[in-house]
Amino acid sequence: MTAARVENGQASEGRWWDYMLRIWRELDVPEGWRAEIDEWRMVLVPPPHAHHNGIAAKVQRRLYRNLPDDLEIYQTLGVHVAPLDRLYVPDLVVMPSELIDAADPEINDPMDAADALLIVEVTSKGNARDDRTKKYRAYARAGVPMYLLIDRFDTRGAMATLFTEPNEDGTYKHSDPVPFGKPLALPEPFGTTLLTDEFPV
Repeated sequence: MTAARVENGQASEGRWWDYMLRIWRELDVPEGWRAEIDEWRMVLVPPPHAHHNGIAAKVQRRLYRNLPDDLEIYQTLGVHVAPLDRLYVPDLVVMPSELIDAADPEINDPMDAADALLIVEVTSKGNARDDRTKKYRAYARAGVPMYLLIDRFDTRGAMATLFTEPNEDGTYKHSDPVPFGKPLALPEPFGTTLLTDEFPV
C-alpha cells in the first residue's frame, strides 16, 4: 500500500475534500489497484491475494440467494464517509440499485456510505489493521447498518464478524464473531447464512 499526503498550502481546510476528490476522479490507477482517501492522503491499495477474492466471491454468491430485487451487490464501488470526509473502496457494498442507476454517468463520484445496507471488507496482510479500526469506526459513523469484517489474520485465528447497530461515536453496539468453520447468520433483508468453512485460508 502506498500513500501520498496533500502538502500544506495545496488545499485550504474548507476545500481540501474537493481537491482530493478531483485527484481521485482523475487518477490513472493500475488495473486491479484501488485508490482511497484517508486522513489527507491518497492511498493506493494493490490487487488482493486470490484467497481474498475467493472469499468475496463466496460471500457474494450467498448474499444473492435471497436478495430483494431493489438491492444490488457492487464490487469496488467508491463510498464517501461524509462525517469524516474519507473515501473507501470496500470489497462488496450492498445498496439500492436505484441510487446507482440515478448517478451522473459523466462524473465518477463516490456513493454516500450512509446509503449502504451492508459493507464487506476482507482483510489482507497489509490492510487488516485499517479494516479493524479506521474503517470499522468510519462505517459506524456513516450509519452503515451492517459491517461484515472477514479477517483471515485475526490473532485468535481466522474470523468473520458481523457488526450491527451503528453509533455516532464510531462504534457498533452489537458484534457477532465466529471462527472460520462456524456458520454466520445474516439478518433480513439477506436472510442467509455464510458457511465460513468454505472460505480459503
